[in-house]
Amino acid sequence: MRTFWLRAIALALIAGVFAVRPMAAGEPTKKELETSQNNLKQIMLAVINSSDANNGRMPMNITDKDGRPLLSWRVAILPYIEQDNLYKAFKLDEPWDSDHNKKLIEKMPKLYAPVRVKAKAGETFYQTFFGEGALYGSKNAPTFPASITDGTVNTVFVVEAGDPVIWSRPVDLPFAEKRPLPKLGGLFDGDFHVGMCDGSVMRFKKDYDLDEMIKAIMPADGNVIDFGKLTK
Repeated sequence: MRTFWLRAIALALIAGVFAVRPMAAGEPTKKELETSQNNLKQIMLAVINSSDANNGRMPMNITDKDGRPLLSWRVAILPYIEQDNLYKAFKLDEPWDSDHNKKLIEKMPKLYAPVRVKAKAGETFYQTFFGEGALYGSKNAPTFPASITDGTVNTVFVVEAGDPVIWSRPVDLPFAEKRPLPKLGGLFDGDFHVGMCDGSVMRFKKDYDLDEMIKAIMPADGNVIDFGKLTK
């Protein structure tokens, strides 16, 4: 009898695990999708406004005098998302994890917060690409829109990455034209939104075409993009 009940309990637990998993993943709600889309639109508007205010110079990671990154571009655009006081609270000549600046991690703007996936406090999925061939391919800030010769409507600036990072840390997605891309789509079970350089937002599918995605990341490669192989 004892063996019977142990087997019954084990089967119930297994059934429970398989019953819960689909619910935990689930389909994103319309509100969740729209919230992340609006977040990305506001981020892109801030990027464009920051560029306009700085003679076309696009927002970069904040560095020290030797070019070492201290704080993320997500900090640099704070004045353009109505977070001027938070921007002023940072010591811009200190790294993100200095005794002073690390206290501000928990003050991450709601705009950067994950929409439906649990993450540690102060972590965001919104990231750009850094690496040769990408918009941020050197230590020099790209110029908006002159550096984007493929067209702002055809060039990705920010994506929902696969894994979150601390929002103030100057870390984003590494890019190399001949290598696989890092994991994307951590918010919506593989599908992901991208903020384009013209300020628009698109939803890409998790089984996107790699070659077309690389074209969309590169702002000046001269290739025509087949968005039908990317969009949801």
